[in-house]
Formats: sequence, structure tokens, C-alpha cells
Amino acid sequence: MEEGPLKAAMLRYGLDILGLSILISIITAALVFLALDWLLVKPITKLTRNMVRFAEQPEDPARIIAPSSRRDEIGTAERELSAMQNELSQTLSQKTRLAALGLAVSKISHDLRNMLSSAQLLSDRLAEVKDPTVQRLVPKLIASLDRAIRLCVQTLDFGQAQEAAPRRMRFELAPLIKEVGDALGLPRDGSVDWQLDLEERLEVDADRDQLYRVLSNLCRNAVQALESEPGRPGAIMVVARREGAVAIIDVADTGPGVPEKARARLFQAFQSVARKGGSGLGLAIAAELIQAHGGEIELLSNDGGATFRVTIPDVVVELERARRRRA
Repeated sequence: MEEGPLKAAMLRYGLDILGLSILISIITAALVFLALDWLLVKPITKLTRNMVRFAEQPEDPARIIAPSSRRDEIGTAERELSAMQNELSQTLSQKTRLAALGLAVSKISHDLRNMLSSAQLLSDRLAEVKDPTVQRLVPKLIASLDRAIRLCVQTLDFGQAQEAAPRRMRFELAPLIKEVGDALGLPRDGSVDWQLDLEERLEVDADRDQLYRVLSNLCRNAVQALESEPGRPGAIMVVARREGAVAIIDVADTGPGVPEKARARLFQAFQSVARKGGSGLGLAIAAELIQAHGGEIELLSNDGGATFRVTIPDVVVELERARRRRA
């Protein structure tokens, strides 16, 4: 066999194999590129574009990513990003609403303070009337007006987003609870009974005005819960006691209880609205005031009516906690 033709044949065969290998490589590379582009590049590009677009206007719910049904890491990233964007959008919307509400409250508080001051001057004249009923009611009216004026002033001084620091002092709890009952018109014959069970001469270490607001919000919610079932008499019970240096106050009612959908965010502003026309601020304000005292407020029971527990430690306990934290 001559060497020339054999060499030429082997060269042609090698070139054919080389061409075929290059063609297969090109096809394989194209398939890999398309697969990576479809599986990774395009989804990641979609994620990054959505994040940039969402960052431009995070309060727009239309910019929240719609996650796909993928079960891999990309799908997990899309679902987690969607959940985070939803939560952030709701939080920013709430903050915007709070800012607008704060501005409105400041304006209202300014005008309301002036109106209450005028009403206070008129109530001073009522103190000169000799009628026994007037003489009995005027001190309560003046105390309520004074409290309202102080609240308006504090709103203007400290702003709408943060409550003033509590001015703590020791005082008897029973007169304060009776003031709350008088302000709400409790008891109400045939509809709402008003029951108190307090330890004799029980004292608490707290800001009197702020604790009044807490108990007033809790009792007002209880009254509204009972009124949501017309024709059915109910009762509100306030039970208070001391356990060492901690005062415990339970406010219970025999109403329908707190709805399931309202329990998850019970003490968050605008999130715990359980009735039509409510603002969802009462329990949020109560929680903020109690936390400022170093205490706790919780829904203790929801069977046969709602029972809220307020726990307020004495300032001595708070100082000891602060000392331990520093140590």
C-alpha cells in the first residue's frame, strides 16, 4: 500500500472529525447558553430589575414581584422577595398614614386646646352654682377638662409619634378606676354592670394620667364589645392586686371576645380594628404607655369575653433591671 493515499485519507478523516467536533461543540454551547439564559440569567435579571423598579416607589403595590411556581432556589428567592416587598410596602404605607394623621392631630390638638380652655373657664363658673347635683359633678368635669388640656399640650410639645415619658408617683388605684367608670357612665342600668375587686388601699407606681388613658381605652373597648350585642346584658370587671413590687390589673368583660383575625396584631396601630368605625389605635396607645412603664399588657383570656392584664412594676424594680443590664 502506498503511503501517499493513506496519509491523505487519514488527513481527510481527521479534518472531518475536527469539523464534526466543532459543530457538536457549537450546538452544545448554544444549548447550554440557552438553558442558562432561560433558567438563570433571565430570572435573575427579572429579580434585579424588579428590585430597582420597586426601590423607586416602594409604596406602589403594582411594583411588587409576582413569584413564579418554580421550586428551585430562584423560585424561593422570588417568593421571599415578594413577601419582603409586601411587608415593606405595608409598613411604608402605615408610616405615611401615621405621618398624615400626626399632622392632623397636631392641628386638631392646637384648636381643641383653645376650645377646652374656654370650656374650663365656663366650668369654673358652674362651681358657684349651689345646686347639690352641680356641686357633685363639677369637680369631675373640671378634672376631665384638665386632663384633656394636658393631653393636647403634650401632643403639641412631644409630637405625634412618641408619647411623653411617664411622670411616676405612688397613688391609690381605686379613685382612678372610679373616675374611669364615671367618665364612661358605668354602670348602665339594664345593659352594662360595673364590678370592682381591688385590694384595700391598693397603690400603684405610675403616671396617673397615662394609666387613666390605658384603663379608659380598655374599658371603652369592653363597653363597645357589649354594645355590639344589643339586648344582652353584660358586665365589666376590674380586678387589681399586688404581687410584691408589681401591680396587676385585669380588665374583663362578658362580651363576644376578640375576633380571631384581630389577635395576631392586637397591639399594632391600625392593625387591630375589630369593629366598624374603629381606628385601631386604642390598644396600640395602651401598649406603648405600659411599655414605657417597663410593664406588659396582654390578652389573658378570650373565653366568655376578653380579659386583658396590665402589669406595672414599681420604679424600684425598673432601676434594678437597668442595673443588671449595665452589669
